[in-house]
Amino acid sequence: MTGVGSDQTKIAGMTGRAILLVLIVLAIAGALPFVLSNYQVGLATEMLIFGMLAMSIDILAGFAGRTSLGHGAIFGVSGYVVVYASAQAGLPPAVAFVLGIIAATLVAIVFALLAVRTSGVYFLLLTLALGMIVWGICLRWTQVTGGENGMRGDVRPAILVGHRAFYWAVLVVTMFVSYAMWRFVRSPFGLTLLGIRDSESRMRSLGYNVPLHLFVGFAVSGFFAGIAGALYAMFNNFVSPSTVALAQSVEGVLMMIAGGVGTLFGGFVGAAAIITLENVVSAYTERWQTVLGLTFIVIMIFAPEGIIGTLRGILVSRFRSSSHSTEPRFELRNRKDAS
Repeated sequence: MTGVGSDQTKIAGMTGRAILLVLIVLAIAGALPFVLSNYQVGLATEMLIFGMLAMSIDILAGFAGRTSLGHGAIFGVSGYVVVYASAQAGLPPAVAFVLGIIAATLVAIVFALLAVRTSGVYFLLLTLALGMIVWGICLRWTQVTGGENGMRGDVRPAILVGHRAFYWAVLVVTMFVSYAMWRFVRSPFGLTLLGIRDSESRMRSLGYNVPLHLFVGFAVSGFFAGIAGALYAMFNNFVSPSTVALAQSVEGVLMMIAGGVGTLFGGFVGAAAIITLENVVSAYTERWQTVLGLTFIVIMIFAPEGIIGTLRGILVSRFRSSSHSTEPRFELRNRKDAS
């Protein structure tokens, strides 16, 4: 006899309960501009964009066991191309947006070709070095990138100039991109990445081409980071070497860790927590980075699985304890009925 859970019909890979939860979250997120100020709407938009960046990093770190410190550079390259193509070359915003994503994906492919045969700290350091190369190019190639001054231009389409309109556009893109990432990590290919994370040698012995899978995973991850970078260029209308700097990658990794490595959607929780903390604490003290660092230390000590991972662990433990407490009563009732 099959269990109740196995009989649940799924739509687009999700159960009815999951779809209901997603619709509630989207309804709340879509209504936020009606109750928030323009400044707060801007922060919410930034949270969505950096949440996508954190999720793209989590594809590698949480599901392939490869933590990248080069995704900030991939993210920033997309922004540079969008601003340059729109403000300097005069191309339509939609074309500039697509070119930015293509450029980011190409950079991710180059990174992947050099990094996929490494692992652990070597993968971390190699992606760090590749990101620093991109930062150096953006800093010194002043004729194209503007050097330290960066580049500025009105990148948004006229219909998305308003804060609310742009927020809703980013929300729609985030919805589709998040679903695409979720389907990717739950696909047979994504399960293969999980197998590589758990035991790379065993996957090799089973006949899987580990470097090829990591290469594709890195390229797909860079593609999604490029979407986030293109949106950030439209949001900020400005790019500079800080957009591709190491700090951008580190912030994305910290958002992923704070939300929960391997949870995927924890990237949004981590982005919301960090961006909120940065803006709230910086309003009261100039040493907000110290407070932020102490907060990460507390998270690493008391919630090493991140916010989402810890909450999920608590819910699972409570469910198991409640199920164990009901089993003896069920057995006792059966014995009385039998007697």
